[in-house]
Amino acid sequence: MSISWLLRTLPAMTGEMARFDLDRTPDEPHELFLRWFGEAVGAGVSEPHAMNLATVDDQGLPDVRVLLLREVDERGWHFAGDRRSAKGRQLAARPDAALGFYWREQGRQVRVRGKVFDLGLAASAADFLSRSPSARLAALSSVQSDVLPGESDLTLARHEAERLLAADPDFVPESHAVYAVVPISVEFWQGDPASRRHPRLRYRRAAESWVKELLWP
Repeated sequence: MSISWLLRTLPAMTGEMARFDLDRTPDEPHELFLRWFGEAVGAGVSEPHAMNLATVDDQGLPDVRVLLLREVDERGWHFAGDRRSAKGRQLAARPDAALGFYWREQGRQVRVRGKVFDLGLAASAADFLSRSPSARLAALSSVQSDVLPGESDLTLARHEAERLLAADPDFVPESHAVYAVVPISVEFWQGDPASRRHPRLRYRRAAESWVKELLWP
């Protein structure tokens, strides 16, 4: 049994797909995103707030990982991370990113491309303190993405973090950041397994407004 055979026999876009009425779309992409997100939650999509974040390193190589959406508002699509991590260093050097959402149960994708901005200390503190104690402890116990010499180092770091939080439960590390992707384009893709004519709508930023464009499937 080969991987190629398995790949060709696996089903794709099964079940009842959502519908995309291209004649009823708002002027702003974040409005349509919030509509689709609410529909994903209502349809029981598993972890609809999970997304891929793509960045570029100092050699021009792309990098990608999965993380959680924290907010969507007029400032953009928000996510959090450690400024010392690989993504933090990459964004500091080159503040460009792309986000990808895939809601399998509905056959939907959303792609966001744009510039990334650090929302500052107040936003970082509010986000960090909103997390559970275990999540804050985990964040303080790690130098994210760095090489871990051994399990004992992780244990020592956790003990140090426990002592720090016991002394100051509201401690917020300076390295914690909340970023916003300010989009230059947002694409909405709806799978159509019957005809394969997958509707695609792209919002493209033009000066102070948005241009809506249909794309070939």
